[in-house]
Amino acid sequence: MDLTLLVLAAGMGSRYGGLKQLDQVGPSGETIIDYSVYDAMEAGFNKIVFIIRKDIEKDMKELLFDKYSQKIKIEYVFQELDKIPDGIELPADRVKPWGTGHAVLMAKDVINEPFVVINADDFYGKSAFKVVADYMKAQQNDLKGKNCMAGYRLKNTLSEHGTVSRGVCKVNDQNELVEIIERTKIGWKDAKIIADDYGNNLELNGDLFVSMNFWAFTPDVFPEVESDFKKFIKDNYDNIKSEYYIPSIVSYQMKSKLATVKVLEATDQWFGVTYQEDKPLVIEKIQHLTEEGKYPEKLW
Repeated sequence: MDLTLLVLAAGMGSRYGGLKQLDQVGPSGETIIDYSVYDAMEAGFNKIVFIIRKDIEKDMKELLFDKYSQKIKIEYVFQELDKIPDGIELPADRVKPWGTGHAVLMAKDVINEPFVVINADDFYGKSAFKVVADYMKAQQNDLKGKNCMAGYRLKNTLSEHGTVSRGVCKVNDQNELVEIIERTKIGWKDAKIIADDYGNNLELNGDLFVSMNFWAFTPDVFPEVESDFKKFIKDNYDNIKSEYYIPSIVSYQMKSKLATVKVLEATDQWFGVTYQEDKPLVIEKIQHLTEEGKYPEKLW
């Protein structure tokens, strides 16, 4: 079964203060992307597609794409502000990127097989890639409309250096996603996990499933995304800072009864580099995983 990994690597890293995609965190100078590609290949993925910006193309190609292409098929496309559906006028004052949902749409001409979407700057761990790949392979003869996601326990996804936003998932008895609620400014406070709820403190259970942008789709999703994105632009035409996110795609599919989303538990701890202060901890955790034998000293 053909499986593609779609890596969202066009982010600006404004909170981080630099290009997180190319930051070296492994013992031999590996990036977080290196570990995601390594884990994906072990899980059976056979193509990687990157969404990038034109201004980082040279660096991405020299540092990442050239070495990957010796082991797996690599393609990349650009996320650009003016790449919007035909018949839609670009708002004159728009300068902010359109968001992760728009990034997914950029891949519609290069993906014709089931695929998984991830962030470039998140370390997901082996379990996420394996559990999702195994599910998709098991459903391969009847996969249309049977999407899935890797779900992480909220307590395993927080930063020690600031608050984060998370998509909190509500699931049914079949572990299918029923609703996803975006919670902002989540962090530890007096041994409790607290989120900002319109200015009020809301305590959250650490065992709740959250989305870390690890979604699996079939290529049938692309026309659905295009249709929903057109509506989003029209509805938010005067809001030049609005962004179209992947959970919007998922919500559209569920409300339209186009797909169900199975929530599959990823047992590894997620970590990432949201803030510059996160980097030493990421380096430490990857070193620990290497010492445990889960990764070689040199990946590539």
